[in-house]
Amino acid sequence: MRRNDVKFPLIDSGVHPTLVYPPYASTLKRGPTQAPLRIQAADPVQTNITASPGLILPHDTDLTIQGQSQPLGEKIVVTGRVFDEDGKPVRNSLLEVWQCNAAGRYWHKRDQHDAPLDPNFFGSGKMLTDDEGRYRFVTIKPGPYPWGNHHKAWRPAHIHFSLFGNVYAQRLVTQMYFPSDPLFDYDPIFQSIPDLAARQRLIAHFSMEETVDDKMLGYTFDIVLRGRDATPMDL
Repeated sequence: MRRNDVKFPLIDSGVHPTLVYPPYASTLKRGPTQAPLRIQAADPVQTNITASPGLILPHDTDLTIQGQSQPLGEKIVVTGRVFDEDGKPVRNSLLEVWQCNAAGRYWHKRDQHDAPLDPNFFGSGKMLTDDEGRYRFVTIKPGPYPWGNHHKAWRPAHIHFSLFGNVYAQRLVTQMYFPSDPLFDYDPIFQSIPDLAARQRLIAHFSMEETVDDKMLGYTFDIVLRGRDATPMDL
């Protein structure tokens, strides 16, 4: 097995979200209260994760064709590149996405939001990055939704991302937001990231270049796995 021997310098405090952030109420119950233990374990930074192309089904990269007809909402395309902390593309990384529909409801039994389910939109997909670290998928722009954290608590529109990277230490789960969302200032999950520049790394860019004719608007969202410019995680 090939070994990467990747190194990951510590990230300065005050950049990524704290594990316990009182305005984000559920972190009070699930956030650790003891200081983390540093262990000497070579495998997370040396052992490869190998994703098989057989994991990807034909409709996994187009979330709008998984039902019997077109889902409701604004069709969009999202693309970007995945890098390591030295700016090198992360190839063959398994990337999974999930989201609510245009009305702000997830296809999940625990979602009790009083909004309609779309029978033609299930809100999940997966793909592998190519040799340039690039990914691309087609979906519906998700809607905002209430989540009960506090009075008038509404989440900004967002898409969840999970990436496995090429070694275990690159594992990352995060969220992508859309430009100029008026809910940013009121969302304790977004605001749990203390560093302004880090927060900005979670916001996609509108791209006319990636916009497809009169069919769908394009957004770009690059991701850095670990290191000094890492995309904020654990959201």
